[in-house]
Amino acid sequence: MKRILAMSILLILIHPTNVLADSLYTVQLHDSLWKIALRYHVGVTEIIEANPQIENPDLIYPEDKINIPETNAIKHTEHIVIQLVNQERVRNGLNELRPDRQLSQVARLKAADMLENNYFSHESPTYGSSSDMIDDFGIQYQDTAENIARGQQTPHQVFREWMSSPSHREIIYGDFSHIGVGYVEDGKYWTQMFIKR
Repeated sequence: MKRILAMSILLILIHPTNVLADSLYTVQLHDSLWKIALRYHVGVTEIIEANPQIENPDLIYPEDKINIPETNAIKHTEHIVIQLVNQERVRNGLNELRPDRQLSQVARLKAADMLENNYFSHESPTYGSSSDMIDDFGIQYQDTAENIARGQQTPHQVFREWMSSPSHREIIYGDFSHIGVGYVEDGKYWTQMFIKR
């Protein structure tokens, strides 16, 4: 049953039916992701997440094609969390984590699962552990970790609470390369998923 559910959700992730479509932008001379983000009123992390083909976000070239993601308030809230994590990591001499769209989708499903099944745990009755869930969705990684929270009203509040917990802070400072964040407004469930590739 778990495998059938995972495969069904995987098909939804691969072929979403109700997700707003990205638009395509052609990079011009002197563009940067920051300038493009300002032009389209989206976050840089949202553009990075929508463009996994960009190996180094600091290096884009004229005629490159950039997906400009359609965004909503929930995704914007999730990206504030990613920005706060990266700001904290840089302050401590650590690499920024690359936002990963597929990992964020899995984190959203985990947050929604906690709400729908009325639990608060790293072990899901639907998916198992976070590493089981990431495996089931075909995400490649060397190492993984998860932070969860419930009840916080804002990205800043949830981030402060994670940072005030030694075990959660250790994960935020961990040796990872990518991050995904999921948030469910109804019930205020938050999930951070980290992987090292």
